[in-house]
Amino acid sequence: MISSRTKEFLTGVKAELPLIIGVFPFGMIYGALALKAGIPPGQDQAMSAVIFAGSSQFITTQLVDMATPGVVIILSIAVINLRHALYSASVTPYLRNLSPLWKGMLAYLLTDEAYAVTIVHYGQPGELIHKHWFFLGAGLTLWSSWQVSTAAGIFLGAIIPPGWSLDFTLALTFIAMLVPILKDRPSIAAAISAGITAILFFNFPYKLGLVAAALVGIAIGMLLEGRK
Repeated sequence: MISSRTKEFLTGVKAELPLIIGVFPFGMIYGALALKAGIPPGQDQAMSAVIFAGSSQFITTQLVDMATPGVVIILSIAVINLRHALYSASVTPYLRNLSPLWKGMLAYLLTDEAYAVTIVHYGQPGELIHKHWFFLGAGLTLWSSWQVSTAAGIFLGAIIPPGWSLDFTLALTFIAMLVPILKDRPSIAAAISAGITAILFFNFPYKLGLVAAALVGIAIGMLLEGRK
């Protein structure tokens, strides 16, 4: 007989599997682009294992390729990842009684895709036993696929001729990630305002226009969200 822990874990794995189809190509693109930006294969793979944050890794790759100062890279990543504070606040009521070790592990596995299936599961009626095992199953499934897809991208990047430019795939990747979530007025306004700001401040030194665009987009989105 399957224990409730195992059942929750396998349910989390099953819920995450459909999202892997969309995530895997992004991991491959990241692996190839990071290699092209001059990041050694070992460090390329280590970023996926340690940082485990697709959007941050893409931005880091782009900024490293542009020889951007480290402090600007760190600032850019911090702004981009502000959404994780909202994710954490959302799941806290369901996980508040866990040990620090469990909380630390789940915090590491907290990504857009893992959060999406987990919060839906937690919102279902009825008491969920060992609910954190669902989160673990979903998070580990995504983590594993991200490592494999990064490795595949590194291999792909190593055999692609230098004359084949992969830079355009970065913009296409973010467009593909962004468009599906623009479903209401605040998100659309945030995207448009951030885009306009990025264009206006394109010539800012050290690519600080990206940071300005992110802050403006967040501010506009929060302002309109509060008026709902």
